[in-house]
Amino acid sequence: MGGATRNEAAGSAARRLFVFNGGFLTQPRIRRILKLAGYDIRIGKPGPDDLVGVWGHSPTAPRGEAVAIRTDTPVIRVEDAFLRSVQPGREGEPPLGLMIDERGVHFDSSHPSEIEHILATAPLDDGAILQRAREGAERLQYLHLSKYNNFDISLPVPDPGYVLVIDQTQGDASIAYGGATASTFREMLVFAQAEHPGTRIVIKGHPEAALNHRPGHFNDGHTHGLITYVGDPVSPWALFAGAVAVYTVSSQLGFEAIFAGHKPRVFGQPFYSGWGLTEDENPVPRRERKLSRSQLFAGAMILAPTWYDPCRDRLCSFEDALDHLEARVRAFREDRHGHVAVGMRLWKRPHLQKAFGLEKPLVFEDDPALATARAHREGRHILIWAGKETESFRDLASDVTVARLEDGFLRSRGLGAELVPPLSLVADHTGIYYDPAAPSDLERLIAAPPPPGAEARAEKLIARINRAGLSKYNLDTGAVPILPEGRRILVPGQVEDDASIRLGAGKEHTNLGLLERVRAENPDAVIIYKPHPDVEARLRAGAVPDADALAFADLIVRDANAIALIEAVGEVWTMTSLLGFEALIRGKRVTCL
Repeated sequence: MGGATRNEAAGSAARRLFVFNGGFLTQPRIRRILKLAGYDIRIGKPGPDDLVGVWGHSPTAPRGEAVAIRTDTPVIRVEDAFLRSVQPGREGEPPLGLMIDERGVHFDSSHPSEIEHILATAPLDDGAILQRAREGAERLQYLHLSKYNNFDISLPVPDPGYVLVIDQTQGDASIAYGGATASTFREMLVFAQAEHPGTRIVIKGHPEAALNHRPGHFNDGHTHGLITYVGDPVSPWALFAGAVAVYTVSSQLGFEAIFAGHKPRVFGQPFYSGWGLTEDENPVPRRERKLSRSQLFAGAMILAPTWYDPCRDRLCSFEDALDHLEARVRAFREDRHGHVAVGMRLWKRPHLQKAFGLEKPLVFEDDPALATARAHREGRHILIWAGKETESFRDLASDVTVARLEDGFLRSRGLGAELVPPLSLVADHTGIYYDPAAPSDLERLIAAPPPPGAEARAEKLIARINRAGLSKYNLDTGAVPILPEGRRILVPGQVEDDASIRLGAGKEHTNLGLLERVRAENPDAVIIYKPHPDVEARLRAGAVPDADALAFADLIVRDANAIALIEAVGEVWTMTSLLGFEALIRGKRVTCL
């Protein structure tokens, strides 16, 4: 997904940005994004070529504005971008992007902002950017992502057929600077009732009100008759799906509602009003252009913000920021209840803590009964290594959420049998991928249509994996020897007592039996046998004496790069080896016995 933010190519000469708000100095993420965007944060008196930075129209902004007036210095206003984080900013989580605006600020309708300038003047006709916008909007809806994401997508919402009225916190700057007041919210509710007589009204509370940071304009006391106040952390996308109309003053949820197919009734003057996609009670006269949903999304989410990749510590495209937020929110949703990890070996525990303990530290129990009891008592889920799950454990944990763990398919540089920690793990809540007797999360994902943007992302990932020559273990191995000419078939050996063999193998379940079968079905082929690295290291079962192997194989290749071997052959025949999958993504024919 090419394309970065407008500030990614900031010149090498950073512009001095004088600030008068402690947050610019004390919040490392904000300082880092501004630095990468080409600004050098300073304190003191600005000079002729300098800038003054303020946070939107915050209570501290007048300090910087006064200095800017006295020194005739331009003002830059900084605000959070529209995909911010899991938790609201008042919970201390840093933003994933910023709006860095040299014209105004997006929620102040008295002056055009950078977003408004883009929406009003940019061509917004580039097919590639508009396709990115369509996919981006589809991904937000599919993934249930919003500005803040500390909601529970499993919580029920009211039955469909209601009018959705969106609340905001008292004192929200986008209200006063968006041509509205506190009384506008009462007016909005009256209009919603009058324009939809006899229809249920659902008022959506603000996340910060639910966390008791700031009160909203509505609360539980407004629930009566046909009006219901929803303060629970439900998904806004689920609410959009059941709404017959959406009413807002200036909330960003009104912007998101547009991409859920609504034409919101807007009572303030937010940045997304006035472009033909909203019904405006208080229009902004200078906004006359009519935009498509994709054009609005492109301007507001792709072109205007400065996005940041915290993993690579660099500015990035909207798509990269969205990828990061998707992963972060998925971890929050899966781990926020906490886990009890059952029967985990000591060397694995620190790595599991890093992978699953961000929201709540893992607790470890060796006894399955104690683990299940603790999970019940504390409302936690259970993690168990897939191969260690027994029938008795299933009975114990029948009413607890259980995730079965296994190594991921890009595991490490080195063998698990040598206690090299995994860089990826599978956590399966349905079954486990190597057991065909029951469904698994992976099987369900493969069978379902790909989510928005997934095919392009997968193609990009496959290309990167192939370019880098990556495999599951990425061992330091020797070169591939000169191979005989002919129809070459690679036969990867496996660990014979591995769970994937016990549960997933067919008639052939030994390495020697596999070789014999491959030769029987391919009498004239060049058969190349590669023993499993754990077996070569004498750490696991499955060794085949050379003389026995060579009765069916033309040669045995040891300590050779597995990916280079795949590239050198035309086919792979296997029982259940991951090497078969690695061959598939390299365009090879694969036969599973």
